[in-house]
Amino acid sequence: MSMNYERVSENVYSFQSETYAQVTAGVVAGPNWAVVIDTLAFPEETIAIRDFVEQELQVPVRYVINTHYHADHAWGNSYFPGAIVISSALCRKFLQARGLSALQEAKRQNPAIFRNTKMVLPHLVFDHGQIGLIIGKKSLVLMPLPGNSDDGIGVLLEEDKVLFAGDLFMPIPYIVDGNHEQMQRSLHLIADMGLENIIQGHGDIILRGEIDGAVRDNLHYLGELEKVVRKAARRKFPLDILETITVESLGKSRVLLGGLAESLHQRNLIALHKSLFGEPPEGSEYDD
Repeated sequence: MSMNYERVSENVYSFQSETYAQVTAGVVAGPNWAVVIDTLAFPEETIAIRDFVEQELQVPVRYVINTHYHADHAWGNSYFPGAIVISSALCRKFLQARGLSALQEAKRQNPAIFRNTKMVLPHLVFDHGQIGLIIGKKSLVLMPLPGNSDDGIGVLLEEDKVLFAGDLFMPIPYIVDGNHEQMQRSLHLIADMGLENIIQGHGDIILRGEIDGAVRDNLHYLGELEKVVRKAARRKFPLDILETITVESLGKSRVLLGGLAESLHQRNLIALHKSLFGEPPEGSEYDD
């Protein structure tokens, strides 16, 4: 297992998996301890982050923040023994209700990889508003950023104007487990923050000069997505129409996220139809 890491600002680092969907995690280090923001998809990657903090930065990890409950961001909690895990209250609920069974299934399918992984539920949660965390000279603000999932939060470093956005921000918006209107509201909120950097849940760091365009592109994609889904819904077999709508026709490259973009886009089309009309789109070749 391998990954890349990058120094974002003083004592702030971003890590990106080279193995799974360019998923990211972060570290904010203080003089006496560090905060890890999300874990990575495979134990070896998460352990490599822990080793970097302990051996290179020479401080222990005191807190782990989960931006949401998805496996590639939260299953590594157990590799930071003694750390306090922080999340939204809904994230803890989802990890308990969905994550435990999903981890057991992953252990059955991939025992060599997940044998030593244990589900550690968040110890400290918040269910509305914001909470703050001071580490050295840095102020971290944890705030709701739903859209990719209902439990999503972001972590803002106030002094650095750096936002760890979780999966709310990705090269292609992904709403299968979330809500497109919530995502649009969260993206508008991000646009008004005056940020220097956005660390996406997947993909590369977005720099200051790129932020406005990236927000605009994601909002455009979501708007066009709704237009084509509503248009297809007026036809007898909307799935037949939706299957012809490529990610590139809505302004996104199909090579994003190592070529996953088209697959994510097709899932978005189905999910949005179900969200808007209460059922999956029907196709002429399908008899449900």
